[in-house]
Amino acid sequence: MRNKKLWEGSDAFKENSHLYEYSKWLSSTHGLQLNSYNALWQWSVDHIEDFWKSIWDYFKVISHKPYNRILTQGNMPDVAWFPGSKLNYAEHIFRHSHLIEETAIIFKNEQGDYLELSWNALRTKVASMATYLKSIGVRKGDCVVAFLPNVPEATISFLAVNSIGGIWSSTSPDFGSESVIDRFAQIKPKVFITVDGYYYNGKPYDKSKVSKTIADALPTLEKVIMLPYLHKNATFKFPKEVINIYDIFKIPGNALVFEPVDFSHPIWVLYSSGTTGLPKAIVHSHGGILLEHLKYLAFHNDVHEGERYFWFTTTGWMMWNFLQSPLLMGATIVLYDGSPTYPDFYKLWQFSEDVKITHFGTSAPFLVAGMKRHIIPKNNCNLTSIRSISSTGAPLPLEAFEYVYNSIKSDVWLCSMAGGTDVCTAFVGGTPFYGVHAGEIQCRALGVSLYAYDDHEQSVVDELGEMVIDKPMPSMPIYFWNDPDNSRYKASYFEHFPGKWRHGDFIKINSQTQGIIIYGRSDATLNRHGIRIGTSEIYRSINKIEAVEDALIVNLEMEDGKHFMPLFVKMRPNIELSEDVKQRINEQLKKEYSPRHVPDTIIEVPDIPYTISGKKMEAPVKKILMHMPLEKSINIDSMKNPESVEFFIAFAKSI
Repeated sequence: MRNKKLWEGSDAFKENSHLYEYSKWLSSTHGLQLNSYNALWQWSVDHIEDFWKSIWDYFKVISHKPYNRILTQGNMPDVAWFPGSKLNYAEHIFRHSHLIEETAIIFKNEQGDYLELSWNALRTKVASMATYLKSIGVRKGDCVVAFLPNVPEATISFLAVNSIGGIWSSTSPDFGSESVIDRFAQIKPKVFITVDGYYYNGKPYDKSKVSKTIADALPTLEKVIMLPYLHKNATFKFPKEVINIYDIFKIPGNALVFEPVDFSHPIWVLYSSGTTGLPKAIVHSHGGILLEHLKYLAFHNDVHEGERYFWFTTTGWMMWNFLQSPLLMGATIVLYDGSPTYPDFYKLWQFSEDVKITHFGTSAPFLVAGMKRHIIPKNNCNLTSIRSISSTGAPLPLEAFEYVYNSIKSDVWLCSMAGGTDVCTAFVGGTPFYGVHAGEIQCRALGVSLYAYDDHEQSVVDELGEMVIDKPMPSMPIYFWNDPDNSRYKASYFEHFPGKWRHGDFIKINSQTQGIIIYGRSDATLNRHGIRIGTSEIYRSINKIEAVEDALIVNLEMEDGKHFMPLFVKMRPNIELSEDVKQRINEQLKKEYSPRHVPDTIIEVPDIPYTISGKKMEAPVKKILMHMPLEKSINIDSMKNPESVEFFIAFAKSI
C-alpha cells in the first residue's frame, strides 16, 4: 500500500543528526525558527543565496581568497557561484588531522584481497602520486584519465590529481575500447592510468589489449600509468612511456600541497549520452561539488565522523565520484570490486557484517533482484551496524521498500534518492526528520527548487509532471567540454522550459507526505540500471552489422522495478533476423561498449518510425509501449512514415 509508513526515526535519531544541529545553528546565528523539514526546505529555495552562504559558513569552507558575491545575476545556466574565491576540494578531505591513525579506506574484492588504509597512509600515497605527476609536467587544468576498477588506487589517483588542480575523468574496465575512446578523446588527456584486467563472477577479464588500443587512440598522452591487478607482475608494452603505479608509491612524497583554484575550476568530467552524437562530457566545479556534497552527506545521509560508508559502484558511474565525498565528513569509505552476487546474493550483506558498514548504498535493481529471489539477509547476517540503506539508479518500487523492512532490517532508515550524472548528487532523497513511506522518496533536497510541471508549465501536486528545477544549484555543470557557446548544454536541460532545468523524469509530489515518486525517464535517453546510455552508441555499433538496415531502441521502467530494453530492427531486403544475427548484435554491443548495452530482446519490425525532418521517434515509441494514450504519445502528422506505428501499437498489447 502506497503511503504506508514503514519507519520513523526516534527523537534521539533526529536530535543526533547533522540536520538538527544545523537547524539549531540557523536559529542561534540567523534567528530562523524553522520547525519542520518542509519549512527549512522552503526557506532554502526562497533564499538560495542565504542558504548556500550558510552552507559555506556552517562547514567552515577553506578559501584562499574571499568571494566577492554569492551568485551572479542571470538565467540558468548563465550564472556563477562565489566568484573570486579560491579553494581546493582535496584540501577539505585532508583537514581531519586528528584522524591520522584512523581508517580512511576499507577495500575488498571478490577474490578475497583485503586492505585497510589509514588516513596517514592515504595522505602519504596521495603525496607520492602528486609529486610524480608534477615531476612529469602535470599542471593545473591538465586532464588525467583512468580506466580502473573500484580500488584504492583510483581514489588515491583522483585525490592526487585534484590536489594539484588537475581534471579527473574515469571509466570502468567493463567498457569496450570504442566507448572509452569516445569519452576520453574529447578532453585530450595528458596521462592515462589503466589496468591489466579484473575479475567478475569469478572469471578473469584481461584488458591489456583494450588498454593499449585506448592509449594508441589518445594522441595527447605523454605517460601511461599501469596498475597490475589481474597479474601482479604484469607489464605493458605501449608506444607511450609506461610506469608501474606501485613504483610511484615508492617515491618519497613531498608535503602534500593543495593548489588553490577558482570556485568554478573543473574538478572532473563525467559522461552522459544523449540520443545523437558523442557522449556529453559534463564538467563540474571544485566549489560546486564541495558545497553540494557537504550538504548532502551531512543533511540527507547524516554521515558522521568515523562511520563507514559503502556504495556498490564502478568508476564509470557518478556514484563512484559521490562515494569519495564521505571523506569530507571524516568517515571511512568502503570499496568493493567484483560482482555483488558472486558467489551468492548474500555476498555484500556478509561483507557489511564483516567490516561493520554504517551506511549501505546500492542500486534499486540489486534490491529488487534480492526480493525476487527471496533473499532474507537478516536471517543470515548480523546487520546491526547498518543504520541507513540508500538506493538509486532507478525508481525503487513499493514492494522493494517493504522487502527492505521485512527481509533486511526493520529499524533501518531507507534513503531512496534520485539525481544524476548531470549534477553528481541527488535532487530528492532522505531526511532524518520525516518517516519513510512505501514507494516514496522522502523529500526534495535542501537548496533544490524542484517541482512537477504539467504541459502548461504550471506546478502541480498529486499529479504526474515533468521534474523541473527553477533555480540554480552550485553543482550544476559549469559547461560541457567542446561546447564553447553552451548550445549543447542549453539544449540538454533548458530548451523545453527556457531558464529552467528540465531533467527528463516524470514525477509526482505527494501533498500530504511531501514525498516524491519517480516514474522513469521522459526522454529517449536509456536509463539502464542507473547508467544512462545514449541511443547513438547502440546505433553506431549496429550500423556495422550488414544484415540490419535500421534500428530503434527504448528502455522501459516497469512498475515492479524491472527494466525492459527491446531493440527493434529493420532487416535488409531478403534477409531474416536469425539467431546468428541476434548473437552478433549482442556480442558486438558487449565488446564495443558494455554488458549494459545489450538489449533484453531483439524484434524484427517492418519499418522504423521517423519524423518528417528525419529524426527517429524513440520517445513516442516508448510512450506507446508504456500504454499512454495514442494522442498523447505521438503526432502522426509529423511523421514521415505513419504506417510504421501500427506494429508498435500492436506490440504494446503484448507487454
